[in-house]
Amino acid sequence: VQLQASGGGLVQPGGSLRLSCVVSGFTLDSATIGWFRQAPGKEREGVSCRRQNNGSIRYADSVRGRFTIARDIVKNTMYLRMNSLKSEDTAVYYCNAYRSGEDYWGQGTLVTVSS
Repeated sequence: VQLQASGGGLVQPGGSLRLSCVVSGFTLDSATIGWFRQAPGKEREGVSCRRQNNGSIRYADSVRGRFTIARDIVKNTMYLRMNSLKSEDTAVYYCNAYRSGEDYWGQGTLVTVSS
């Protein structure tokens, strides 16, 4: 099982980025998927998730209306579209998949929002 995240970088406030996470080892539709982030000096927090059992989607209050989680079953890839980025969104972003009682993590991709 491998989760490979990409798409981070430096962006100005108000800008957009799309993170990708290619999953290998199982199909995305068999897992609950999500994105987490960890800002400097802070604990890792959940950003968004899509539940496997019913397809429901949740967002942290801090990103609701700006971020969108998505998946492409054919490419077995999950995405996080981030719009209207703020300096407080600066963090390392991690993709996650929860399947059959196991948590799987990507390696993290750094997003820096700064002018």
